Amino acid sequence: MFFARWPFSPPMKARASHQMIDMIEKEDNVITEEEAAQYDRQIRLWGLDAQKRLRGSRVLLVGLRGLGAEVAKNLILAGVKGLTLLDHEQVTEESRRAQFLIPVDADGQNRAQASLVRAQFLNPMVDVKADTDQVESKSDDFFLQFDAVCLTGCSRDLMVRVDQLCSPRNIKVFCGDVFGYHGYMFSDLGPEHHYVEEKPKMVKEPDEESGPKDGPKVKKPKVDPNETTMVKKTASFCSLKAALEVDWVSEEDKASLKRTPPDLFLLHVLLKFRTDKGRDPHPGSYAEDSRLLLQIRDDLLEAMGVSPDLLPDSFVSNCFSEMAPVCAVVGGVLGQEIVKALSQRDAPHRNFFFFDGLKGSGVVDYIGTK
Repeated sequence: MFFARWPFSPPMKARASHQMIDMIEKEDNVITEEEAAQYDRQIRLWGLDAQKRLRGSRVLLVGLRGLGAEVAKNLILAGVKGLTLLDHEQVTEESRRAQFLIPVDADGQNRAQASLVRAQFLNPMVDVKADTDQVESKSDDFFLQFDAVCLTGCSRDLMVRVDQLCSPRNIKVFCGDVFGYHGYMFSDLGPEHHYVEEKPKMVKEPDEESGPKDGPKVKKPKVDPNETTMVKKTASFCSLKAALEVDWVSEEDKASLKRTPPDLFLLHVLLKFRTDKGRDPHPGSYAEDSRLLLQIRDDLLEAMGVSPDLLPDSFVSNCFSEMAPVCAVVGGVLGQEIVKALSQRDAPHRNFFFFDGLKGSGVVDYIGTK
């Protein structure tokens, strides 16, 4: 998913490798010739400045299950400066099924440590580290040493805590999870995230059909397919706490309820289950967990002023375990959004992305204070 944007139009992007190296030498030698060769396609795609920003960024990735492995792969291949893999859990047979960084003989080992060798092998130029501590035990200062923090498999309280800590300090915060056929990601890039977009350049050409025949020719703007220009833009985000505490009873939010993806309320139910049970729904306790999920749905949505009918009873059959294809899709989007945020290139998703594997489609929606 992440690298699907590589194909490009040669007239707009093509540059010879030696020309890139000349550009690099004229800048400030932040990127070596070896790195220029390694990241050749990416420099062609999003430019030297964006790659340099990536090359100077350090990212914390919490949770090395299936989704975490996909995000790690995409960030390492993109060429961030450093990636810290944080996970205190041990490898199990179930975690190996959706996680391609863990060797088959690693049962019982720490998940982050077991993922380290294959992760580092993807790109030796990235400083990949494994941290086996429990994320809840980390001090505030630990999170502040990174440029972006990505939380997977975490509790609601922890995600809110980290977001409230990092976002005001211009540290980009991302959250994501996969539950069976369903997955989501959330991003908080702060109240003012600056980025650039590449747009076709408009040129003025004479229009011989308009205006008097003997007067000055009128010029109309047209698109030049061979030239582009960079446009600076700004996007604003709200906190995760604000996004999860929308007052659906208010008239304004009640009016937007019909346009709100039901996956948001599924997320509320699953995060409440994780808080209450300290784990996610498990196939080994399917009957018990299904009953609890339905009870949480009824109680939670009623308390939010929302009809439980938004989530039909059948939802419980599709939210157990991690499915590798769903991890690939959500991990591709999540990795891409982190790269876009750090490189300050292209419009970010604001602020939720929900994927429904049953429908094979995803939706981006902004939820929370404007």
